[in-house]
Amino acid sequence: MVSRLIRIAAALIDDDEGRVLLVRKRSTSAFMQAGGKIGPGESPFEALARELGEELRFTPSEREADFVGTFSCPAANEPDHLLEAHLFHIRANRDFSPGAELEEAVWVSIEAAGRLRLAPFTRDHVLPIARRARAFPPGPCPRHLRDER
Repeated sequence: MVSRLIRIAAALIDDDEGRVLLVRKRSTSAFMQAGGKIGPGESPFEALARELGEELRFTPSEREADFVGTFSCPAANEPDHLLEAHLFHIRANRDFSPGAELEEAVWVSIEAAGRLRLAPFTRDHVLPIARRARAFPPGPCPRHLRDER
């Protein structure tokens, strides 16, 4: 069977305490990154800003969101679909409240995140990048955190 492609923009949001922000959509069980589908005519950053505004009531500027890379993996909630995820890194030291289609938005340590049920993209790509990001001092988002596997 041919897999269908879903293009998304997503954010690895972390803070100066080494925690990552994970979200869980309504009627799902896996935690994942905030973000969503890229609409027709939208750039990945435009989709990210729109989705974070809807989901977390937070709209990042382009300076706050560093592009990390594009990754492919199975989609978490849609069988027989492949995900093409454009990942951005945002370092944020603030609370977020879930909006739009989210059931939960939680700050967790990277170690605790590994014990949750995670979407394949988060488990296989984002958390390894988040571990590397912790090696950088607090402050502006580190660049060049591409998945090196």
